[in-house]
Amino acid sequence: MTSPNYLIKGSCYGMMLFSLVLLLTMGCRKDFDYGPNTGQLEFSRDTVFLDTIFTNIGSSTYTLKVYNRTNENINVPFIGLENGQDSGYRLNVDGIAGKAFNDIPLLAKDSMFVFIETTFDVKPTGQNEFLYTDAIRFDSSNGPQRVDLVTLVRDAIFLYPQTVDGTTETLTLGIDDEGNEILIEGFFLEDDELNFTNEKPYVIYGYAAVAESNILNIDPGARVHFHKNSGFLVTAGASLKVNGLLSEDQELLENGVVFEGDRLEPDFSDTPGQWGAIWLANGSVENEFNHAYIRNASIGILAEGGATNSIPTLTIRNSSITNSSISNIWGQNTHLLAENVVLGSAGRTALYCNLGGRYNLKHSTIANYWTNGLRNAPSLLIDNFIELPNNQVVTNDLLEANFSNCIIDGNRSIELTLRGDASASLNYNFLNCSIKFNDSNGLFAGNPLYDFEDSTHYQNILQNVDIQFNNPQENDFSLTQNSAIIDQGDLPTGLMVPIDILGNDRTMAPDLGAYEWVPQN
Repeated sequence: MTSPNYLIKGSCYGMMLFSLVLLLTMGCRKDFDYGPNTGQLEFSRDTVFLDTIFTNIGSSTYTLKVYNRTNENINVPFIGLENGQDSGYRLNVDGIAGKAFNDIPLLAKDSMFVFIETTFDVKPTGQNEFLYTDAIRFDSSNGPQRVDLVTLVRDAIFLYPQTVDGTTETLTLGIDDEGNEILIEGFFLEDDELNFTNEKPYVIYGYAAVAESNILNIDPGARVHFHKNSGFLVTAGASLKVNGLLSEDQELLENGVVFEGDRLEPDFSDTPGQWGAIWLANGSVENEFNHAYIRNASIGILAEGGATNSIPTLTIRNSSITNSSISNIWGQNTHLLAENVVLGSAGRTALYCNLGGRYNLKHSTIANYWTNGLRNAPSLLIDNFIELPNNQVVTNDLLEANFSNCIIDGNRSIELTLRGDASASLNYNFLNCSIKFNDSNGLFAGNPLYDFEDSTHYQNILQNVDIQFNNPQENDFSLTQNSAIIDQGDLPTGLMVPIDILGNDRTMAPDLGAYEWVPQN
């Protein structure tokens, strides 16, 4: 016979289990009562500007936050793009992708995210740029609410390697140590592509190569944009001529030539390493850059070979290269002439004079104020050798490295490094230069390479002075009125560039670097 106590206990346990299940069920309910949306939604912004994009290149993802600040759970009967499925915009509402959504619940005092992207692949007729607009509609019982979407779309000339039977066109760079071809994705420019104008921007995928005996000319005001891992390759016997002119408004740079990445959104304006390099290969000849503005590359310009040629492999004037993830200019046993050049922030060196060669820089600012992480190299590095992976050392003579009226500066205590292999010459000279070399720990004490009193290599040196750039962290290396380098330049014509990077006269008492300080009226 069953004990009455057992029955009582069993009933209690059963009631407890039922109560627990009921509580859990109530706690996990998803069938809240939702009232109608009465048009009281609030938004993090009333217009979403998706900034500027090129045709065929997708935008970044932009965020809109939608708030229900009422005390009622509501149901939004429709959220979607006003242009429907034909819209060039794409949405993601609470984790679901699409262009139209029905019956979206939103709890009281809660919010949800709407993510927005666009790709516009229709080229405008007769327009190089235009505004593309749409709106996100949020329906309610009192009429719809809208958030406008605005994007500036630019048409461009797209240059890219061809793909045939699934194989993409490549360029051969040479043979590696194991006898294999070194290939990069790229293509040779055709004869009718060898003059870049300022009518439309150029967008390049892969490496656009200039073939032997050809010259690529780039007109004043041209804009060249590179996709990730893309750039120029100027091959042996070929040349690149960048023909920028001084712009009246230096903020607009309307007559200068700009080289940068293909992401135009503000978040990418100072992102280093967005593209590869302008590669002047060994044997390329008489490359010239005037009023060029190169930014956000991995290596701004890589110049190889030609050290013994009478005409420089690279002549660069009135130009700036900034925010490269590795180096702004990397010269390897090359012949470089630079005047009025700014070499700003870089992940390693602003200027690397590597494996010997010939380097002549006048009135140039070499100043690395990199802020994107740890930098373990100086602004200016000069050597006459290279170490290969197999521990082999290759050397070449540093025929000359002459710096006159220049600035070598940055946010490290020592911004000049000289390294020499005894089997090759190391000829260098600094005249009327400001050099940041604060050896507070005495690491280089007694090293003859840094004997700033040795007139064979150093004359009229200003060491560790207060230069006072306007905003070096933003690569603005113009001078303030209290700068210690004002009027410290040398006057002889052969050492001075009479006009500064902005067109200001400096023939009376030149300042050091690319910028002449001019009193404000």
